Amino acid sequence: MFDILPLLSEAPTSGFVGLAPWLVFFPVIGLLLNIIIGKRVGEKGIGLIASTAAGATFVVSVLLAITASGLHEGAAVYTLVDWINIGELDISWAFRVDTLSTTMMLVVSLVGTLIHIYAVGYMHYDVQYKETTPEERLKNYQRFFIYMNLFIAAMMILVSGDSYLMLFVGWEGVGLCSYLLIGFWFTKNPDGTTGVENSLAGKKAFVANRVGDFGFLIAMFLTFWAFGSLQFDQVFANAEGVSQGVIVAIALFMLLGVTGKSAQIPLYVWLPDAMAGPTPVSALIHAATMVTAGVYLVARSAPLFSAAHNAQTAVMYVGAATALFAATIAVGQYDIKKVLAYSTISQLGFMVAAVGMGAYVAGVFHLVTHAFFKALLFLSSGSVIIALERAHHPLPEDSEGHADAHESGHAEHGEEEHHGEHFDPQDMRNMGGLRKQIPVTFWVYLIGALALSGIPPLAGFFSKDEILADALHEAQGVYWLLTAAAFLTAFYMGRQIWLVFFGEARTHAAEEAKESPLMMTGPLMVLALLSLLGGFINFPGIHTFTHWLEGTLGHEFAHATEFNPTVAIVSTLLALGAIGISWLLYGRKPLQAGQKDPLQKGLGFLFTGMNHKWYVDEIYEAVFIGPYKWLANFLAHVVDWRFWHDWFHDSVIARGFRGLVRFLANPIDIGLIDGISRSLANTIQSLGNGLSFLQSGYVRNYALSLFLGVVVILGYLIFFT
Repeated sequence: MFDILPLLSEAPTSGFVGLAPWLVFFPVIGLLLNIIIGKRVGEKGIGLIASTAAGATFVVSVLLAITASGLHEGAAVYTLVDWINIGELDISWAFRVDTLSTTMMLVVSLVGTLIHIYAVGYMHYDVQYKETTPEERLKNYQRFFIYMNLFIAAMMILVSGDSYLMLFVGWEGVGLCSYLLIGFWFTKNPDGTTGVENSLAGKKAFVANRVGDFGFLIAMFLTFWAFGSLQFDQVFANAEGVSQGVIVAIALFMLLGVTGKSAQIPLYVWLPDAMAGPTPVSALIHAATMVTAGVYLVARSAPLFSAAHNAQTAVMYVGAATALFAATIAVGQYDIKKVLAYSTISQLGFMVAAVGMGAYVAGVFHLVTHAFFKALLFLSSGSVIIALERAHHPLPEDSEGHADAHESGHAEHGEEEHHGEHFDPQDMRNMGGLRKQIPVTFWVYLIGALALSGIPPLAGFFSKDEILADALHEAQGVYWLLTAAAFLTAFYMGRQIWLVFFGEARTHAAEEAKESPLMMTGPLMVLALLSLLGGFINFPGIHTFTHWLEGTLGHEFAHATEFNPTVAIVSTLLALGAIGISWLLYGRKPLQAGQKDPLQKGLGFLFTGMNHKWYVDEIYEAVFIGPYKWLANFLAHVVDWRFWHDWFHDSVIARGFRGLVRFLANPIDIGLIDGISRSLANTIQSLGNGLSFLQSGYVRNYALSLFLGVVVILGYLIFFT
C-alpha cells in the first residue's frame, strides 16, 4: 500500500529537493490538460500547454542543479512513496538529486523544451500534409504533443530514480514512447500512401529494445541476488564484497541493455528506421533522451564496471567498433535524416567507448555537447524538409491565401504519385543551392556540422578530443578506430553540406524553397549558440565539468583528462582534410540533376555496400527474422492448425468424443439405463395387474372382504392371546 508523503508541506532535506517529483508531474499535467481540453484550445493552445510543461521541468531542473552544487559530494534523496516492500525487497519511489542526475535533467529538459517549441511550428505543416480535414489535423496535433510530454516524463523518471528498478520504469517508458512516436503516422506516409512502413519501423524499434531490456532485467535480477538491494548506494557500497564473476555477469548483461537502448552493435538497426517519425521525434530520440540512457546507465554504474575489467573491455570495443561501422554507412546515404541517424549511432559509439575505458566524464561531456549539435542538425534538417515540401506542395498560407493553389498542389502531388514519380523532400539529390533560399537554416546547419566534425573551438572539438586523448592513453586500438570514425564524420558532414546547400538547385522545389518561420528557426539559433559555446564547460586546464561530476563519481572515477596537443592537432587536421576531400568531390564541381554520385565512381562496390548499409538488415532477415518467420509459420500452420486442430482436435478429440458419446448413448443409456427403467416399469405394471383383482368396484365384495378381515382378527385374538 502506498504511503504518500507530503510533497511541499515539509521543508526539504536540502535546498529544492522537495521539488523533484515535479520533474514528472509537470509533463504529466501537460499531457492530461491536452487530453482534456486540447480540442477546445486548438493548435496554439496545445503547443503552449506542452511547451510550458517542458519549460517548467527545465526550471525545476535548474533549481535541483543549484541544490546539487551545494552538496559537494553524495546525493540528496527525496522519497515520494513506499513503493515495493516484499520480504527483503524494500524499494521506495525516490528521486535522486546529484550532479550526474541533474546534468541529465538539464540536458533533457532544455533540449526537450526547445524541441517542443520547434515542433509547434513543424507539426503545423506536417499534419496538413498528412490529413485532409481540420478535425483529423487537430486530433493528430493533439496526439503528438501528448506523446512528447509523456516522453519527457518517462525520461525524467529514468534519470532521477534512486534505484535500478525506478530507472527501469523510465527505461521502459521511453521505449513505449519511441514506439508511439516512430510509428506516429501509422496510417499515412508523406505521399499519402499507407503507413505500414512507419508501423514496421516502430515495431522494429520496440522488438530490438525488448532484446536489450531482457539483458537489463537479468542484470537487475543478478544484482538483487548478489547485493540484496537495487538501491544505488547500497549496491555500490558492497561491490567489493561480491565475487568478480557475478559483477562481470551483471556488467555484461547491462551492456546488452546498452546495445539496445543506445543503438550499438548488434542492436543498432532500429535507430535508422526511427526516421519514420516526425523530425522533432528524431531530434528528441537521437539527441537528448532515449539513446543516451545506455551511456547514463554505465556512468551511473561506474563502481560496478570499474570492478569488472573484462566487461569494461567489451564495452569499450563495442563502442569503438560501432563508431567506425556506423560512420562508414553514413558516407553512402542520400536521405538527409539517415545520414544524421547513422551519425548518432557513431557518436554514441564514442560515448560508450569512453565510459567503457573508464573515462566517465569524457563520455558524459560528449553526451551533453552532442545533445546540442545533434538536436540542432536534426531540427535543421526538418527545416530543410519542410522548406522543400512547402515549395513542392504549397499550402494556402504559402500561396497568398488562394485556396485553388492548395487544391492544385494536391492534384500535382497525386499525379506524380500516380506515375510513380513521388518527390522525396528528404533526398539530398533533390536539393542543392538552398543556402540562398533558407539562409538562417544554412548557417545554423553549418555550425552544427562543424561542431559534429570536431572543428575548434566548437563544442564537439572539446568533447570528442577528450575521448580521443583518453583512448590514446588507455587503448591505442580504440584510439585508431575512433580517429578513423572522426575522419569519416567530417567527410560525410562535408558531403551533406555541399549536396544540400551549395551548387545549383536540382529540383523546382529547391528553387522555390522558403525559410521556416521564427517558431522553428528560433530554437535553432539557441541550439547553435549552445553548439558554439557548450565545449567551454570543460575547458582544458579548468575542467569545470569534471569537478562538477566529482560530486557524484568521486575522484576515483571523475579524473580530469589533460589536454593533448598532438591529439588535438591530428584530429583537427584530419577533420579539415576530410572536409577538403568532400569539397573536391562535391563542392568544386557540384552534383547536377541526374548525375551519378562521384563517390560511387571512385569506390564502386564499397560505396554500394555503404549505401545498402552493408546489407546488415538483409543478413538479419536471413539469419534471424526469416527463420523466425518460418518457425512461426510452421508452428501456426503445421503444428497448431494441421496437427493440433485438424488431426488432434478433429481426429483424436472429436472422434474420441463422438465414440464415447455413441458408447454412452447406445450400450449405457439405451441398453443399461433404459433397460433398467423398462424393467422397473414392467415389474410395476405386472404387480399392478396382479393386484387389480382387489379393486373390482363392487360394494358387496368390499363388505365381504371387511367381514372376513374382522373374522381373522377376532380369531387371532381368541386363539393366540
